[in-house]
Amino acid sequence: MKCLFKGEIYDWNSWSKIFQSIELWEPLIKHILEKEKIPISKIKNLKPGTNAVFKIGKYVIKIFAPKESGFDGSFDNKSEIFALTFAQSLGVLTSKLISSGEIYDKYIFPYMILDYIEGVDFNVYTTNFRNKEKEIIAKQLREITDLFNIKCKSFNGINVIHDQNRHLRWNKYSENFKIERLEYLNQHFFGSMIFVHGDLCYDNFIIDNKGNIYIIDFADSVIAPLSYEHGHLASVLFNFNKSYLKGYFGKYKINDIVDLCFDGILIHDFGGDIVAENISGIDKINCLNDLRNKLYELIK
Repeated sequence: MKCLFKGEIYDWNSWSKIFQSIELWEPLIKHILEKEKIPISKIKNLKPGTNAVFKIGKYVIKIFAPKESGFDGSFDNKSEIFALTFAQSLGVLTSKLISSGEIYDKYIFPYMILDYIEGVDFNVYTTNFRNKEKEIIAKQLREITDLFNIKCKSFNGINVIHDQNRHLRWNKYSENFKIERLEYLNQHFFGSMIFVHGDLCYDNFIIDNKGNIYIIDFADSVIAPLSYEHGHLASVLFNFNKSYLKGYFGKYKINDIVDLCFDGILIHDFGGDIVAENISGIDKINCLNDLRNKLYELIK
């Protein structure tokens, strides 16, 4: 069989160089669309993430990394399908799953096709919001996330607290910080395990022209303590803005939000990056108290 995909994938770096190339993916994408009986139209890039994601007319195709990349995308594919279906069953507005499958070509490519949500992301929508408007939309977001932040069966077997491969983003921190963090993880109770989206950043909230709020990209969904969701949301989406925090958490105590963010970030798969990008330079975080103090300064 003649291979449709002409790129070379042999590690994560090689994948990161080709996963946005329309030229490389076009023959394979057209084949998938023909197979799924979906009209073929111009292929456009969408904002890059981890997987090869493109817009074709009113659809989005997401092609997951093959195992040759060093990361088996079939795992993420199955997890996202479950998470997407679970959220929709609870009344959450999100992309409709049109089809999914695997293509056996030069590599085995898991894929999914979704409908495209026409709208703008959270940052664009709220650009000119005043404090009261920020409170209102944050309260709306809380109503939505409360729908799915509930108990759910384990669907991907991930242990967010103790899985070793989820500590990699902390490798760039001091040895003392890493030791203290692992001790804290082993000794602290983080609360009941529930379903979380896992990546509620501004890209993953789409607001249409009627003001409807959609949540997309459930690829990072896991079973985790609530702080995993809320700590990420407070720091990454809200950037500790008081109006957003008030709208989402109600009348809060500063120390309660500090504790929530502290716990949530320490166990989050993106935690090491969240600290570096939203909280403090890595060289200023040499122990857990440094992180807690930085959080307090930002939240107060």
